[in-house]
Amino acid sequence: MPQLQRLAITAAQICDRKIDLTREQQHYLNRVLRLQAGDRFIAMDGRGHWWLAVLEVRETGLFASIAEEIAVNRELPVEVTLMAALPKGNGFDEVVRQATELGVASIVPVTSDRTLLKPSDQKVERWRRIAAEAAEQSERQFVPTILEPISFDLAVKDCGQKYRYICVARGENRHLWDCLLGNLEPPQPPLLRGEQDGATGFDPPQPPLIRGEQDGEELSMVIAIGPEGGWTEGEVKRAIEFGFEAVSLGSRILRAVTAPIVALSLVGAAFEKC
Repeated sequence: MPQLQRLAITAAQICDRKIDLTREQQHYLNRVLRLQAGDRFIAMDGRGHWWLAVLEVRETGLFASIAEEIAVNRELPVEVTLMAALPKGNGFDEVVRQATELGVASIVPVTSDRTLLKPSDQKVERWRRIAAEAAEQSERQFVPTILEPISFDLAVKDCGQKYRYICVARGENRHLWDCLLGNLEPPQPPLLRGEQDGATGFDPPQPPLIRGEQDGEELSMVIAIGPEGGWTEGEVKRAIEFGFEAVSLGSRILRAVTAPIVALSLVGAAFEKC
């Protein structure tokens, strides 16, 4: 299939294989992308569904008809929640954008002992728009969930993921990479089918699993990244009490907007290349 433009929509816009385009979407497709009636594009609902759509015209404006559903697999094989303390200024915009590109499933903005930013409702909506745009640009199937900001103590207390990591800049903690590899069950090499039924050929290798998980069970983890200046000793201690493991991202001190990129890149490398 040739390279087509992509548009993020909501499931509520679809009825009888027709997509009811908003005025902003009509403007974007026709005036910005220069698409005309009969041109095709990809519609994505941010919940795992892609459709090949055809732009059409009616008296009230533009709409799109669905030609077919497209099967894609662009997501990480593990559901990653980023718990990130809010940095100063507009730094969280970049955290949301780049974390989305790297495959994060959800982002929990947290306020901590060293947090300066007190976000408004408008900020949260802006982050959600950025996530939708980044998911569209990076051809993801899902738009990450951006939760309302909560306190660090409440976030770690309510955390439900089995694998929990809090990144600490200093100390003798294990590297996150070693933790990820230690939890991975590497895929088995392909076997000759003839060993079982006399057939020829190979069985394809299976993706890696986290040790101790069962086939078909969803893999999930949370990674907590601190603000400028890092987590306080008290915050790290409280996180450990709630099942977090303190980990390192390396010997250098990273900025609050850089650390999430490093952490998520390690997850992607471990789970997509193992």
